[in-house]
Amino acid sequence: MKFDQARWSRDDAPVYEPLLSESDDRTVEVDVDLPDDLTRNELTLPDPAEPQLARHYTRLSEMTYGVEHGPYPLGSCTMKYNPWYVEDLAADPNALVHPDRSDEAAQGILAVMHRLQEDLAAIGGMDAVTLQPPAGAAGEFAGILIAKAYHEANGDDRSEVIVPDTAHGTNFASAAMGGYEVVELPSGEDGRVDVDALEGALSEDTAALMLTNPNTLGLFERDIEEIADLVHDVGGLLYYDGANLNALLGRARPGDMGFDVMHYNVHKTFATPHGGGGPGAGPVGVAERLAEFLPDPHVRKTTGAGEDSERAGEDSERAGATIPTFERYTPEHSIGKVHGFDGNWLVLLKAAAYIARLGDEGLSDASAKAVLNANYLASQLHYDVPYGPFHHEFVASAGDRDAAEVAKRMLDHGVHPPTTKWPEIVPEALMTEPTEVESRDSLDQLAAAFDAVQAEDDETLANAPERTAAKRIDQTSAARNPRLCWQDLDGEE
Repeated sequence: MKFDQARWSRDDAPVYEPLLSESDDRTVEVDVDLPDDLTRNELTLPDPAEPQLARHYTRLSEMTYGVEHGPYPLGSCTMKYNPWYVEDLAADPNALVHPDRSDEAAQGILAVMHRLQEDLAAIGGMDAVTLQPPAGAAGEFAGILIAKAYHEANGDDRSEVIVPDTAHGTNFASAAMGGYEVVELPSGEDGRVDVDALEGALSEDTAALMLTNPNTLGLFERDIEEIADLVHDVGGLLYYDGANLNALLGRARPGDMGFDVMHYNVHKTFATPHGGGGPGAGPVGVAERLAEFLPDPHVRKTTGAGEDSERAGEDSERAGATIPTFERYTPEHSIGKVHGFDGNWLVLLKAAAYIARLGDEGLSDASAKAVLNANYLASQLHYDVPYGPFHHEFVASAGDRDAAEVAKRMLDHGVHPPTTKWPEIVPEALMTEPTEVESRDSLDQLAAAFDAVQAEDDETLANAPERTAAKRIDQTSAARNPRLCWQDLDGEE
């Protein structure tokens, strides 16, 4: 196998240095033996003309519903609009730096990462932040590994993690993957943590309580300070699932509530795309006593310009100080790597741009509007909404109707449905989060779709959707026997 090693000129890509000198042979011989089951002698591909290809992808785009088409109220997912300016920034050639460049050759990148670490720490009330985890669930797992390393360093052999019954499923999975036994905590009648039940579940075996606040019902845990004290009294740590952080921006901080570890979902809170299986980012923040366990590498400032100089980009003459420099380093008792290099840099860049563009006032305004929108929409529905008032989301009940059928029929009314069937403490749950981006008109459109479906007969719901590109499918078969190859669509092998 032969390949040409890439060689960029400064004109083509100013962030890259030439990889080889002018005199070097740019053809590299590589011997690769691939298993027979991974090789083939021929490959059949479709051969459409350009107009056919263009029409195919345009048609696919028209068949797909996204946040740019209308409201996308999936509860707990925070499907806010992703502004194009962050995409333009991430596509800038100056951002396309090879992740293996030295610290000296990547100072701009490290400066942005350091600022993002500090911004996230300030937003969450944490003392240190790692940007390495590639997704929210990966951030959870990294946080659990940090908690585990902390306990082991203290000589504590703890075996349990407590998780409320309203928690995200990834909480249970992250705790189990970290080697812990999961203790499920039942909710109280008001939908919040049952403090008496928590007290009964806590012991010297408790490594952590995983919690989000507000919780998945959109309810703020009013007893959070007492909860934190109870967990800390037995030597446990309080873990914050950042899925609902959009409700608190600029108004309350998990660190101030007593949380020791938290992850941030940048796709939910800071307007990076959800990925659809692509790259994501799930930074993790920790209290000071846990900072030495953060993943490797971490970014720190090594020389002294003041904060104003760093943030404003002032030169040394105007700032009256040395231009800061940054370096990667390994924390003393690091848990090691949880992802390659520094994490998914371009995703992190988008989050940094969003935070910088909105600033303190803009982030606070976003959370205020998210809370207002959720409560307004809940007030307009003619469904049973068993809890409230809410923060960023609420859970209605479809009552004696199947929540999944309600959701399918909403597609026929031109809107995306909410999350269904979860959390399970609300029967036939319709978990709804409009986010801050929706106008009153779009919220009224959503409410009208909800109510129109409620007024329809069971047969109509059972046959829905009828007006979408794909009608009702056999979900079980689709999940177990997905058709992943274009030949399958033509009935070919």
